[in-house]
Amino acid sequence: QVQLAESGGGSVQAGGSLRLSCVNSGYPYSTYCMGWSRQTPGKEREVVAGLCSDGATNFADSVRGRFNISRDNAKNTLYLQMNNLKPEDTAMYYCAVAPGRSDRRFLEELMRFQRFSFWGQGTHVTVSS
Repeated sequence: QVQLAESGGGSVQAGGSLRLSCVNSGYPYSTYCMGWSRQTPGKEREVVAGLCSDGATNFADSVRGRFNISRDNAKNTLYLQMNNLKPEDTAMYYCAVAPGRSDRRFLEELMRFQRFSFWGQGTHVTVSS
């Protein structure tokens, strides 16, 4: 059974940084795309960053240039490095994975339509002004 466990959320002042981690287990796939999404009450969930096993990455315009996504395969861990945080980045952040394909077009579709197969429980980020 695939399990995704996020950590690293917390409270930070505007301009600060946080790094989120997502440890995945029970995941036998070598071809996949993974992503980080966020949601605040009353707003639609937004996928902010994605990464595929072939190295493709993509970012939402709202975080491009401030966030970076990476993965440590030896640790089965996906990271989201968030820099220059803004109050509007306050949200619950979720890790997700979609097995079976690894290419930029697939990643773009996943991010647009949020068609990931498995989701974690989330970790909360609060950015104060």
